[in-house]
Amino acid sequence: MLKKANKYIIPMVFAAACFAGCKNYKATTAEANIKLPDTFTGNTDTASIARLPVKQFFTDQNLINLIDSALGANPDILTALQRVEVAKANVRFNAARLLPQISATANAGVEKYGDYTQNGVGNYDTNFSPNIDGKRRIPDPVPNYFLGFQSSWEIDLWGKLSSQKKAAYARFLASQSGFRLVITSLTAQIAQSYYQLLALDTELKIIKKNIGLQEKALEIIKIQKLGGRATELAVQQFQAQLLRTKSLEYSTRQQIKETENQLNFLTGNFDKPINRDTSINSATLPGVLSAGVPSQLLLNRPDVQAAELELAAMNADIKTARRSFLPSLTLTPYVGYNAFKSSLLFDPGSLTWGVLGGLTAPIFNRKALKADLQRTIAESKVAVYNYQKTILAGFQEVSNGLNGIENYNKFYQLKQEELKSLNNALSVANDLYLVGRANYLEIITAQQSVLEAELDLANTKRNIFLSAVNLYQAVGGGWR
Repeated sequence: MLKKANKYIIPMVFAAACFAGCKNYKATTAEANIKLPDTFTGNTDTASIARLPVKQFFTDQNLINLIDSALGANPDILTALQRVEVAKANVRFNAARLLPQISATANAGVEKYGDYTQNGVGNYDTNFSPNIDGKRRIPDPVPNYFLGFQSSWEIDLWGKLSSQKKAAYARFLASQSGFRLVITSLTAQIAQSYYQLLALDTELKIIKKNIGLQEKALEIIKIQKLGGRATELAVQQFQAQLLRTKSLEYSTRQQIKETENQLNFLTGNFDKPINRDTSINSATLPGVLSAGVPSQLLLNRPDVQAAELELAAMNADIKTARRSFLPSLTLTPYVGYNAFKSSLLFDPGSLTWGVLGGLTAPIFNRKALKADLQRTIAESKVAVYNYQKTILAGFQEVSNGLNGIENYNKFYQLKQEELKSLNNALSVANDLYLVGRANYLEIITAQQSVLEAELDLANTKRNIFLSAVNLYQAVGGGWR
C-alpha cells in the first residue's frame, strides 16, 4: 500500500506546482485611457504640415544642405542608428530561442574508478565475460571520447518565448521611432539655429547702419559745439550713445560665432563656413501652416509612436513574467560517436543517440518570480504614464506653435507701424533741432528708439520662423 502511495507522490507534487503557476497566470495589460480633443484651438484645417517633406517645408537651399549634411555626420543620428541595430539583433536573438539550439561537440576524458565502487566492480567483472572480445574490454582507467551533435530545445508550451519575441520586436519598432525622433529633433535644431543666425545677421546690419548714422550725428554736434550752438555735455551724450551701439556690434558678432559653431556641431563639422542669405526678411515658409487634427499626433509624432510601442513591449513582458510560473518542457537530444578507445571512435558500433525530455516547474524560486512580475507591472504603469505625458506634451507644443505664429505675426505688423512712426519722429526731431525747437536729448532718445524697434522687428520675424519650426516638429514632421 505504501509503495502504491509513493507511486503518486511525484505526479501529485508536479500537479500542485502547475496549479500554483496557473493561479498566478492572469491576463493583465496596461492601457492608457486618454481622449484627445477633436481640434486644436483655432485650427479646423485637416491638412497637416507633418506630411510635408523637409525640402517642401523649408525653401532655403542653404538650410536644406545643412540638414542633409547633418543626417550623415551628426553623432546623435549615428548613435540612434546603432540603437536600431542593437534592437534588431535582440529580435533575432529572441526569435532564435524558439528554435533548437544545436552544437557540435568533441570531448575526451579519463576516469579511474575505485575497486570498491559499483562501476569499478562492474567493469572488472565484465572483462572476464566470454561474451566480449578484445575490442570491448574496458581499460583501467577508463577513457571516454565523444564526437557528435548535442541539442537543447525548450518547447514553447505557453507562449513565453513568443511573448519575449513580441516584446523585442516592439522595442525594435520603438528604436526606429526613436531614430526618426532624433531626425525630427535635429532638423528642428538646425532650422532654429539657422533662422537665429539670419536674425543676428540682420541685427548686425541694423547696428552697423545706426553706427554710421550716429557717427554723422556726433560729427554734426561737434561742429555745432565749435560754433557755440552745442555744449560739451551734448557731445559726450552722443559719444556715449555711439559707444553703446558699437559695443552691441561685438556682442552680436559673438552670438553669430556661437550660432555658427552650434550649426557646425550639429552637422558634424569643426569650423566650416555657414552659407546663408544674410537677411531673415527674405526667408519664406509655406503659406499654409496647419497642424491637422489632434489624433494625427498618434500617427506622425515619433515620440508618441515610441511610447506606444514601449507600452506594447511592456504588456508582452507581463505575459512573459506570468508564464514563467508555468512548467517548461525541454528536450535534449544528441547523436554522435562514443567510445572508450580513440581507435574505436569511428567504428559503426560506436554510433550513439538519445533524447531526454524534462518538464520543470518553479517551486522554491516563486518569490523571485513574483518580484519580477510586480516589477514588470510597475514598469508597465510607468510606460502608460509616459505615453500619456508624451501625448499631452505634443498637444501643448502644437497649441503653442499655432498661437505663436498667429500672435507673432500680429506683433510684427504692429512693430512695423511702430517703426514707421519712430522714423517719422526722428525725422521731425532732427528738423526741430535745426531750428532750435528740440534739444539733443530728444534726438538721442529718438535714435535709440528706432534702433530698438528695428532690432525688435528682426527678433519678431525670427520668432515667427521659430514658431513655425516648433509647430513642424510638434506635429511630427521632418523625418520623412
